[in-house]
Order: sequence, then C-alpha cells, then structure tokens
Amino acid sequence: MSTIRPTRVTASIGVALALTLGLSACGSDMQDDATPQSTPMTTSAPEMTDHTMDEGASAVMPMSTGDPFVDLRTAAQHMPETATTLAGGFVTALEIPGEVDSDAAGLRAALTSLLQEHVYLAGTAVATAYAAGPDSPEFEAAAATLDENSVALSEAIGSLAGADKGEAFLTLWRDHVGYFVDYAVAAQAGDTAGLEEATANLEGYTQEAGAFFEKISAGELPADAIAEALSMHVTTLSAAIDDLAAGSPEAYASLQQAASHVVDGAATIATGLATATDMAGDPNDEAATLRAQLTALLQEHAYLAGLGVFTAYTTEGGTGSEAFEAAAGVLDGNSVALAEAVGSLAGPEQEEAFLPLWREHIGYFVDYADAVASGDDEGAQEALMELDTYRGTAGDFFEEISAGELPSEAVAEGLAMHVQTLAGAIDSLNVTLVNPS
Repeated sequence: MSTIRPTRVTASIGVALALTLGLSACGSDMQDDATPQSTPMTTSAPEMTDHTMDEGASAVMPMSTGDPFVDLRTAAQHMPETATTLAGGFVTALEIPGEVDSDAAGLRAALTSLLQEHVYLAGTAVATAYAAGPDSPEFEAAAATLDENSVALSEAIGSLAGADKGEAFLTLWRDHVGYFVDYAVAAQAGDTAGLEEATANLEGYTQEAGAFFEKISAGELPADAIAEALSMHVTTLSAAIDDLAAGSPEAYASLQQAASHVVDGAATIATGLATATDMAGDPNDEAATLRAQLTALLQEHAYLAGLGVFTAYTTEGGTGSEAFEAAAGVLDGNSVALAEAVGSLAGPEQEEAFLPLWREHIGYFVDYADAVASGDDEGAQEALMELDTYRGTAGDFFEEISAGELPSEAVAEGLAMHVQTLAGAIDSLNVTLVNPS
C-alpha cells in the first residue's frame, strides 16, 4: 500500500473531514417560508447502467456508473428512503406517537443522513489518498464525491436561511478545508509540529463557525455551545485520521465513533432550526426519532459494507487480512444495533430471528465481492441469486412483524434496489482497484 507524500493534499479531503464539524452548528437568519430538504440531495453522475441478464440469472443485477464513490453514495442514499418506509409501517402497526412525514421529522432525517454521509465519505477519501496517493485518479474521484456532499449541505442550509447564507457557509467551510488537509498530511508524515498547528487552526475555526451560526440562527444555536460541539468533531475526526495514517485496524471503529457523534448532534441541530423557522412537526417525537435512527443505521450499513470491500481490495490478504476483519467487526456491530432496533419494536424473539437473516445477506455481498475480484462469473451469479432469494425472505419477515403494514412484495422491491446499487458499487470498486480495464 502506497503512502501519502508530505505535501498539501487536494482541498476536497478537508471539505469532507471538516464538514462534520461545521454543520453540527447549522442555523440561519431563517426564512419563514423555507422548506427543509427531506432527503439528501443526489450526486450528479453518469447514468447508471445495469448488466445484461443471462438466462437463468438472478432477477436483480448490479447497476453501476464505473465510479465506485458515486455508486457507493447512490447505494447509501437509497437507505433513508427505506428507513422512512419501515418507520411508517411500524408507526402505524404499533400506534407510535408522532409524525414520520412532518417537516421537522424530514429535517432531522436529512441532517442525520447528510452529516453521517460526510464522515464516511471523508474516511473513504482519506483511505484512498493513503492507498493510491493524493494525486491519483482514484483520490480525485473520491474527493469529487465528497464535495458533492459539501455542496448538498450548503444547499440544505440555503433552503432554510437563504441562498446567500448557503454560499457563505460553503465559503467558510472551504476556507478551513486546508487545516484538515494539513492535519492529514502531518499525520502521515509523523510531523508533530504540523499536527499541532493544524489542530490550533481547526480550533480557531470552531470559534469563527460558532459565531457565524449563532448570528444566522438568531441565537437558537449559541456560539459557545456550537464551538464546543465542533471541538468534539475535531477530536473524533482527527483520531480517525490518525488511525488511518497509521494503518491501524482501529480506524473503522474510530470513524464510526466520529459518525455517531454527528448523528447524535443532528437532533439538536434540527430542533434549533425547526424552532427558528416555526417548522411544522416535532423533530424529537417518537415517530421522527424512529425514522432518524433507522436512517442512521441503514445508511451506515451501506457505507461500512463499502469500506469493508474497499479494505479487502486494497489490503494484502484481502478478506483474510486483519484490516478486513476489523472492518467486518464494525459492520457486524451495526448489524447487532439494527437487530436491537427491530427487537425494541417487535420483541426479543424477532430480534433473534432478524440478526442471522441480516448477517446472511452480508455474507452474500462478501461472496459477490470475492467472486468479481477473482473473475469467477459463476460465483458472482450464485451470490446474486442468493441475494435475490433473501429479498423475499426478508419481505415475509417484515410483513409478519408489522401485521401487514409492510407488505412483503413492497419490502422485497425496495431490497432489490439495495442489492442492485451496492453490488454495482462493488463492481466499480473492482474495476477501479483490482481489475482496471
């Protein structure tokens, strides 16, 4: 694995790494008629194409653009939609108080998705820079996808506070991008003085950003509280960069911790913005909370799965390496958390039934990744057929535990998109990292 040189990395790496910091503070000179973004904005990307399906092949086929970072984001962005569907079914079946589809619930879910996405795209970009080099086409592609998320966040702010505030946010954000770039370079080079300088600059940014967000939110997001929250973002993201630079298997857990901190902050941010705009609904009612929790867990599943495949494709030993085992362990922790969420709604017996079912489908994705990397077309097709069968089994499971509020066919159809997009991302990772044409 190549290492990053001690030069200034492309600014986009900092955009992603730091964005987690800035939006934990987003607020605005709120427009009364502002409409929140209910889902993350999509990335502008080449049209996705699916593979030609041979006779007897799986009914679900991978969809890819050839850009693994765009494709991974596409796979992840499908999950908030699934979370909304599942939350709606459970809310109806269990008569959970609140509104899944209120403006405030949509805002909280959108912030959860965008902020968490930024952390995982950042981690992927840093890992790509360290593995392939900061001047590589691979890193340029990763950085471009990171910047799409940055723009989406600035537009989300602009949709609430006005376009000029969105532009101001993006300018402020890009001004401090270089500090994270400096940190990433210094971490890889073991430059203690450089690390201290970059950290001091980032802490200075937290103060500036805190003042900015207090002003544009009319005090609903106090500067001191925002600066304190941003300092924690600096700490957690810096720790993740340190582990990535050192090639430590702990990097995946560190990155997850940084993402979890952002998810925890999304409710606070949404509350402040909803209050400032007199937004309909309550971002903290039980229905809105369930939607946000499922959004975080399901989207995290997609990103952790993608990181696992990336690790297998860039690390000696592949799926047998220590690094992959660490990545898989963090992914399995996400599976356990999802099972616990299901159990909290449907009971411990259903939790125990869901976990092996969910783990099984992850195993099929690993089988698919192994097969495409080794050119085993038959093995790849077998894995897709197993995933196809899994869709129906999972659909039946959710229909049963929701008393019919989540019809089996509808769930299976949603899972078809999950299989197609995540398998497509794996295809693109393979072409980019393992078997370039």
